[in-house]
Amino acid sequence: MKHIFLNLKRFDIPREYGGVNSVAPMEEWGSYIVQKTQEKLKAYSPEDVEFVMYFPEAHLIPAVKALCGDSPVKIGCQGVYRDDTAENGNFGAFTTNRTANAAKAMGCSSVIIGHCEERRDKAGILEEAGITDGDAVGRLLNQEVRAAIQAGLTVLYCIGESAGEQERWQEVLKEQLETGLKDVDREKVVIAYEPVWAIGPGRIPPDEAYITKVGSYIKEITGGMDVVYGGGLKADNARMLASVPVMDGGLIALTRFQGQIGFYPEEYLEIVDAYLARN
Repeated sequence: MKHIFLNLKRFDIPREYGGVNSVAPMEEWGSYIVQKTQEKLKAYSPEDVEFVMYFPEAHLIPAVKALCGDSPVKIGCQGVYRDDTAENGNFGAFTTNRTANAAKAMGCSSVIIGHCEERRDKAGILEEAGITDGDAVGRLLNQEVRAAIQAGLTVLYCIGESAGEQERWQEVLKEQLETGLKDVDREKVVIAYEPVWAIGPGRIPPDEAYITKVGSYIKEITGGMDVVYGGGLKADNARMLASVPVMDGGLIALTRFQGQIGFYPEEYLEIVDAYLARN
């Protein structure tokens, strides 16, 4: 099965507030994206491809409500807390934190964990606390992964090496995999590889050979888990990524990187079609 993931980050923020949203008002944004894409995605068999959209929390309920009866779209959240409610236990004392049970109750079926932006945030907090243990971020993410699976969510677990880590990329990825997936039901997890060193304006993305090399290594280390390209599935690399046998899909974020930069549902559909070779 192929996996097409969509990480909508904070693309809901209007342009007048410094964001990139010009497609719909804030209160309609989540439902708008689902409504504008789900019908055309029905052209693909759910046995062949999985579509998951990760929304900011404010849009989860509207997005779930916009799903039609036979929608091919699954709704996911952007991270969960490492602890959760439990019968005869903590009944909800988690101010500011979204637990996996809360996400499940809202209608989510998946969560993205370990994105490079989340890793960077956690590392910064630990650094402020004077903690230099390199495995600490991974252990926190592992708790999140296990909490998500306990609540019945599937997980897109992101790994990747920075520019400073590129020379020892195998060691870095192995550590992230072993720590993050410790005691985890791996059948509930898909791996997203993020070449952190290549993400951002003006940087050169990895070529087919590099992606193949890394994807093959991840499958070797994990015993054949599904791996998707997390460095940005987009119009100009969709066909190349589709030709890489060891990659099982991709993660889309922005669809337009020039002019009116932003996410546009019609361009998302064009990327999906290009990757899945409908055009």
